[in-house]
Amino acid sequence: MADIVNLRQVRKQKARDEKTRVAEQNRALHGRSKADRQRDRLNADKAEKFVAGHRLEPSSKDDQ
Repeated sequence: MADIVNLRQVRKQKARDEKTRVAEQNRALHGRSKADRQRDRLNADKAEKFVAGHRLEPSSKDDQ
């Protein structure tokens, strides 16, 4: 025989679980020190410059 489920309680538990998940993401995103944020920003800038430096661009001959 199947278990009886109270849909109101299931809906509230699902909302609580979602809030917990969002809180964990926010802690990971915003719960860092200033040095950590600066290090990540520098790494992202370095990676962007590396990619931009290796990007192939059309030569002036191809434009004409």
